[in-house]
Amino acid sequence: MTTIRGARTAKGRMRSPWRIALLVALAVVVLGTVGLGWIYLRLNSSIHTFDSGGLSKHRPTAGPSQSENVLVIGSDARNDGNSSLGGGDANDIGRSDTAFLLHIYADHKHALAVSIPRDTLVTIPPCKLPDGSWTKTQTKTMFNAAFSVGQTDKGNPACTQNAVEQLTGLRVDHTVVVDFKGFAALTSVVGGVRVCLPQDVYEKDLDPNRATLGNLLFKKGEQTVSGQQALNYVRIRHGLGDGSDIGRIKRQQAFLSSLIKKVKGNGITPTNLLPLADAATKSLTVDPGLGTANKLISFAMSLKDIDLHNTKFVTLPWRYAGERVAVVEPDASNLWAALKADRTIDGTDASGRKQPQGGASESPTPTRNVSGAGIDVAVYNGTTMSSLTPKAVAALTEHGFNVTVTARASSHDGTTTVIEYGAGLKPQAETVARLFPGAQLDFIGGLGINVVLGAPYATGSSSAPATPTAVPSWVTDDARSADDDPCSNLTYGSGG
Repeated sequence: MTTIRGARTAKGRMRSPWRIALLVALAVVVLGTVGLGWIYLRLNSSIHTFDSGGLSKHRPTAGPSQSENVLVIGSDARNDGNSSLGGGDANDIGRSDTAFLLHIYADHKHALAVSIPRDTLVTIPPCKLPDGSWTKTQTKTMFNAAFSVGQTDKGNPACTQNAVEQLTGLRVDHTVVVDFKGFAALTSVVGGVRVCLPQDVYEKDLDPNRATLGNLLFKKGEQTVSGQQALNYVRIRHGLGDGSDIGRIKRQQAFLSSLIKKVKGNGITPTNLLPLADAATKSLTVDPGLGTANKLISFAMSLKDIDLHNTKFVTLPWRYAGERVAVVEPDASNLWAALKADRTIDGTDASGRKQPQGGASESPTPTRNVSGAGIDVAVYNGTTMSSLTPKAVAALTEHGFNVTVTARASSHDGTTTVIEYGAGLKPQAETVARLFPGAQLDFIGGLGINVVLGAPYATGSSSAPATPTAVPSWVTDDARSADDDPCSNLTYGSGG
């Protein structure tokens, strides 16, 4: 006869497999959660952030859309173990030999990366030094020098970000610096990147100071590279095409296209991104807004819907100025204006806004939303109506603009209000123009913005509305999509 105690014991034995299974499942969940938490903790401890206190006090205002601008800097620093990959002085804090501004359109279905040649002559705004003082503005200085002006790893990224905001008139939302180690590690984690060489490449092509040709580094044609080989590929400048940095930029754009294709092919999921983040954070320096693993991975996840064909690469409109590179205007300003308006380089509206029914265009943003913080404006009266100047000054100061000069225009027919702007200032000029309906935008060179008042401003009427200027065809025709053939458009100049 089975006792009550025996019955309970037997019943307990029958339940024990389910109980064990439940405990095992619970343990797996707990351990998995703890493990994931440990990984995030490790990632957080590896992330380096730069000093955002070095950012300019007169930054461009953020636009009304949900677009984002991300500055990506490739540092050639030799410190922190990078000299083993790139050679040179192990104490060298480096320059930004590779840099591009990535514009993620508000619809999060399009992206455009604009490469900025290292030799571009730009204005470098004041930069914060380790002792807390600020440098003076430097004009006609090579762009890659901005990264070393701050004299420290913590300060350099802010100096370069200030220079890019000065150049483009666009607010940079995030900045990411990748050094040699981080780049090599990323390419290894994804299992290598498919590239193409237009010809055989030897050691002398990487180091022109060599007396001999050296060993063969790459055979002509397609191949997969990672680690040191990948680093060699993006650094090669001499011996391909005309040996210029412009040609190297083309190969770097092709490499990034293949890298994006590989990452998207593997699948953009938190599980796949964790190994990438683990490798990257050991050698990444980011702005505080990306300073945690969660923020970095969330940002990467936000890019998963951008199609390869809609991921484009272009180079800042440029021309040679002796041995340096000059910005071509107004072409560059037209490119920045397109990004600010969330127009793709082919003119597509990628703002994500719904168009009104019937095909009518949207009404302009009300002037109450105009912010002129940090924008200096000179006002010139091109009419005989003396009351126009105080009216314009009051409107500008009410919206935060800083009016620096008021005077009579030297010569103007007074039939149209004109907003004149200097290099890199078209986006700010467009902000000014929102207070002057129908104003004409006119690039004049120089460094400032002038409002030349016309008769229509007296009555509040407008002449023909200003329309955005298209991105020049010579820029769009040279664009690369992330799904392009890796062997196409690899060099500039001879041999291309």
